[in-house]
Amino acid sequence: MDNERARDLLSDLPLSISEIILTMLPIRDAVRMSTLSTKWRYRWASLPQLIFCENCVSPSSDKSVLEKRLIKFITHALLLHNGPIHKFKICTSLLQSCPDIDQWLLVLSRNDVRELTLELGDGEWFRVPSCLFSFNKLTLLELCRCELDLPLGFKGFLCLRTLTLNQVLVSPEAIESLITNCPLLESLTLSYYDGLDLNICAPNLKYLCLEGEFKEICLDDNPMLEVVSVTLYMNTDEIHEHFEHSSGCNFVKFLGGVPNLEKLIGHVYFTKYLSIGIEQWTPSLTYNHLKILELYQVSFEDLKELQVVLRLITNSPNLQELQISGSSNTNATLEAPTFDFWWMDCPSDCTFKQLKIVKMTDMCGVSQEMELIKFLLANSPALEKMRIVPCIYVTELKVDMLVELVRYRRASPTAEILFIQE
Repeated sequence: MDNERARDLLSDLPLSISEIILTMLPIRDAVRMSTLSTKWRYRWASLPQLIFCENCVSPSSDKSVLEKRLIKFITHALLLHNGPIHKFKICTSLLQSCPDIDQWLLVLSRNDVRELTLELGDGEWFRVPSCLFSFNKLTLLELCRCELDLPLGFKGFLCLRTLTLNQVLVSPEAIESLITNCPLLESLTLSYYDGLDLNICAPNLKYLCLEGEFKEICLDDNPMLEVVSVTLYMNTDEIHEHFEHSSGCNFVKFLGGVPNLEKLIGHVYFTKYLSIGIEQWTPSLTYNHLKILELYQVSFEDLKELQVVLRLITNSPNLQELQISGSSNTNATLEAPTFDFWWMDCPSDCTFKQLKIVKMTDMCGVSQEMELIKFLLANSPALEKMRIVPCIYVTELKVDMLVELVRYRRASPTAEILFIQE
């Protein structure tokens, strides 16, 4: 009797409630819910979100069997679906070169798909069919391990707001054309990208993440850009080649067109890249909105990289959080010559009025690093906390670092200094 009452309560749930329940379940469990009640039998078939992965089908040690099961499951789900599909996502390593994906995308192109994600794993890269470019209502597109060619006459994704390309083979010309033809684009991520030269001009872009090999990056006119994260892959020969053949100042090319930047994250080789042509920089760039600055693997033995750091922090009057890590080249840092840089090149009236949090990691305790710490402490009246993490390979200088830190003058009487050994 209790079971029948429970079954009736489930059957009598409003359609809107049952849709919420089914949407929160994995697609496999949503289909299984059809056995609970006759009224629920085909409710899963009208779900606006379809997300598929290897867990959608029963497990098997035979990869080919698992692949066939997954293909059959996705095909049947699309054939039985009887409503709009707003979100379609495949996340699996089984279907890398599967021709059925082309047919699924063809079916979806006749629907009002707004979010499309293809995360395909190892193996042969999937060539995206031309029908993808007829998804006129896309607001989100995420592709992983795919080949992408823009068809002739492509007018763009006029509704697209988020574009993520991870390990996607596409030419720089195609990327620039795609960005230009997505006028509402707000978020752009290019990961493991080997494009060498890249020019980005997007009037509504707010978030940019770049990871890969680049010789030249130009952010020409991006007035709305708020968050930038960059990771560069370069070897020593490439770095020297960049210095020899680069024209103009990379600092200006990269940061000259982002006046509203709020957060900047520069990973490996970023300060090295910005230092190319830094002597041509003129003090006309001010980042009044920049609040968070993170610079990783800064070479403290390189004067030009230190110029990049100095100009970023001194031209960001509202900076609140600063994180800097030293490079892993400990020997080069220890052998670098001593020079009084921070005080000589900095404006005499420099004050970091908004700076509250500073974190310095992988510090070797050499003069260039300690002078920067001293400089920040003396010019940050609002500082609340400074965390200093020495490099794990440095042992003898740790005591000297602590002795020096005690002597430094602090502009903020409440500043807390934490010396952390990780």
